[in-house]
Amino acid sequence: MSQDPVLGDTSDRLFTAEDLEKFARQQLEESTRQAPPKVQGDPLTDPIPGFPTSPPPSGPPPAQQSWPQAVRTDDTIRVPPAIPAAPPSAPPHAPPPSASPEEPRRFMTATDFLDRRDGEKELGPASWGWRGRVRRWSGGVIKPRMGPKEQAHEEARHAIQRDFDGPRTIAFINPKGGAAKTTGVLAAGYTFGTVRGGGVVAWDNNETRGTLGIRGTRSSHRNTTRELLEDLGRFKDVYQSRIGDLGAFVRSQGDAHFDVLASDERPDVTGMIRAEDFKEVHQLLERFYRVILVDTGNNMRAENWLAAAEAADLLVVTSTIREDTGYSGLWMLDALQESGYADLKRKTISVISDPSAQVDAKLAHDLEQVYEQRTRAVYRVPYDPVLVSGSVVPYAQLSEATRESWLRACAGMAEAL
Repeated sequence: MSQDPVLGDTSDRLFTAEDLEKFARQQLEESTRQAPPKVQGDPLTDPIPGFPTSPPPSGPPPAQQSWPQAVRTDDTIRVPPAIPAAPPSAPPHAPPPSASPEEPRRFMTATDFLDRRDGEKELGPASWGWRGRVRRWSGGVIKPRMGPKEQAHEEARHAIQRDFDGPRTIAFINPKGGAAKTTGVLAAGYTFGTVRGGGVVAWDNNETRGTLGIRGTRSSHRNTTRELLEDLGRFKDVYQSRIGDLGAFVRSQGDAHFDVLASDERPDVTGMIRAEDFKEVHQLLERFYRVILVDTGNNMRAENWLAAAEAADLLVVTSTIREDTGYSGLWMLDALQESGYADLKRKTISVISDPSAQVDAKLAHDLEQVYEQRTRAVYRVPYDPVLVSGSVVPYAQLSEATRESWLRACAGMAEAL
């Protein structure tokens, strides 16, 4: 037996041309399909030197091999060594995807550190109710957490103290007299002034004579919007005019930490506040105050009333639990809606006050329900006997329930601004 380099172990017999052709055809078929499991020592399945044993992992199948013809040498027919097929050309390497530069690692800055620390602050220990008493009796050793009411109180204060990116104007509106607009403006002025710490003015924008100057704390002067308009030239120079100069026209509310700009109090029957007058005074107040509370009159067709509604960042519909005042506020919303007032619901909240200790519960429920449909939020204010007389509002004598109700209402106003 001789060892043939191509055919493996074979006998010395001569192969016919038909044998060689059959063998070559079998090898070609094996090279073009996946080889079955190999049997050791089988010449038909063992790999032939010089031939790829399996197709490349990807790309087109290998080309068929070119087999040489059998030749006769020394009267012996042998198959010349097969010419190995050229390995398939590797596909050109695709250019690597353009790697976007990695985001630079962002380290915490000093400002980030302080912001995170401020956001992680927890409300202090309780000071209300039995929790506060336990803390005081223990000398501060035991520090109970705030109860739900005290926590809501602190959150409302924080909402009112939020920063604005400019002055904000809130107009209190209802064309019906006795709808608690003036008392609402004064209560809101007291709340914003004491919680924010100043920078608040309440302005009586009645086209003739309003009652804000009468209900607010009196002053040594009697100047009003009318006198301010007559002396507006002194404030034209923004570099020379000062907020202290407004002291001759506004009335400080003392411990309530806000000012009042009263409407015309002259006894004559001539003179009206026009839309242009409103704009000039409003621009002046925006230079010196951060929160402007506007008490409007009862004539929503007046020029200055419409100018106030247009300039306001927020409208507050005031009403008492009475059918006439409730209807009047809804009628006004209908009129504004038909006039094309933009984003009316988003820019409006409602404050409903109890006019007496006993009110119609069904009417109160109906009013709250209908105003919830027309405005973004409704706040209920309880009856307070110190507001009944119609005289100067005694801020220090407001009941705790009244203070808390207006705190929640003003927090809602601040969040809407």
